[in-house]
Formats: sequence, structure tokens, C-alpha cells
Amino acid sequence: MNHVAVNVEEIPRPEWVESLASYALKVLDEIGRGNWELSVLLCGDETIKALNARYRNKDEPTDVLSFELGAEETCADGSIRCFPGDIVISLETLRENARYFQTSEDEELRRLLIHGILHLNGMDHESNDSAEPMIVLQERILEKLKGERILGGSK
Repeated sequence: MNHVAVNVEEIPRPEWVESLASYALKVLDEIGRGNWELSVLLCGDETIKALNARYRNKDEPTDVLSFELGAEETCADGSIRCFPGDIVISLETLRENARYFQTSEDEELRRLLIHGILHLNGMDHESNDSAEPMIVLQERILEKLKGERILGGSK
């Protein structure tokens, strides 16, 4: 059984945090992952800019960061719990992206969450080209779960 913990920093806790956790669980099911302990941090640009500068030497905000941990723990019952790492999403940059790409904030949030999960699952990409295998899978999952919402409302 997967578990998703959502925390916030620098911003008020959104009312839709449980919907985000529920959506993340559906993405994990789509990629066939079980026994994951996934951590998601929602923040503003100041927090993600500091992380981007510290860990990627890029002194600018970004939309999503993934910090791979890749740890495992054997439980008393013999099952293995996986701690893949952390996903950090800036809601400020997310809003800017949604305007720029002319999509809803909900769709952009779902896309960024999928993107972060795929990175923690060991995938990577050289560019954001739509032909990149990771981006193709990201968009396939987004399409398959298109009836789902995190922020609510219509698409």
C-alpha cells in the first residue's frame, strides 16, 4: 500500500491537499509502484529558488524539483517499504506556467506531480521535447487520468 505525505512551506496549506495525495496514489498505481512512502512539498518561489540554487546551482525559481532518496526498509512482516524521495512544487511558478501554456492550474499541477513521480521512479529527460520517452509517458498518464481533478472544478 502506498502512502503520500503532503507538506507546505512559505504558503498557507491549500484545502485540496488530500485530493493531491489521492491523485498521486493513482499515478503510482499507473506506473505499477507499491509500498512507496512519497513526500510532496508545496511551496512558493522563494523556497524552490533556494533549493534550486543549492542543489542545481541555478539561482532562479522552477516549477518542480525531485530529490531522489531511493531508500528501502524491510518491515516486520517481511514486506519492503520504499522511500523514493521528495517532490517540491512551487505553486507560484505553476500559476505562471498555466498562463503561459494556456492550460488550467489543475492540469498543470497534475502534470508537475506526474513529472516528479516519474523522476523518482528513475526516469529522466534531456529536454522538454514532446518526443522524449519520459514526457510521452507523462502525457499518457495525464490523458488516462484526465477525469481526475486536484483543485476541483472543470478542466
